[in-house]
Amino acid sequence: MDLRVAAAAAVHALVERRETLATAESLTGGLVAATVVEIPGVSAVFRGGLVVYATDLKHSLAGVPEDLLAARGPVDPDVAEALAQGARQRCGADWGVATTGVAGPEPQDGKPVGLVYVAVAGPPGSAVQELRLKGSREQVRIESVSMVLNLLVDSLPALPARARV
Repeated sequence: MDLRVAAAAAVHALVERRETLATAESLTGGLVAATVVEIPGVSAVFRGGLVVYATDLKHSLAGVPEDLLAARGPVDPDVAEALAQGARQRCGADWGVATTGVAGPEPQDGKPVGLVYVAVAGPPGSAVQELRLKGSREQVRIESVSMVLNLLVDSLPALPARARV
């Protein structure tokens, strides 16, 4: 799916629901936030984002438990979930999304290029999706953005929209 289409779907759904979004990004390095803010009307829903490329920043800025990072490393489904929760909590948003993985060109800590975890955290709970992506570093990053935005849109129906005032 085209990134703008995925971002527009997420932004429009959040606007309709009167809910807010924050991001915590590792391998995408701010590309989720940059993609979302291209959509007109985003200021009503986007609170902000954290780019936590370095492992220690995943703890200090996004609140991922140090013991989890030490035991499993940064490319892990529970780390992705903690990043999404951290974005949500640290930025005061209804929804948090997160990306962590290996974009390449080399494997990282025994994890293969293209292994990515995307996560969404919101009022009803959280969801994590494992991706095994192929292609260049750029393709892995772009597909990760598309997939996390799609996961967000798919997660929204789990909670009724807030009543309009």
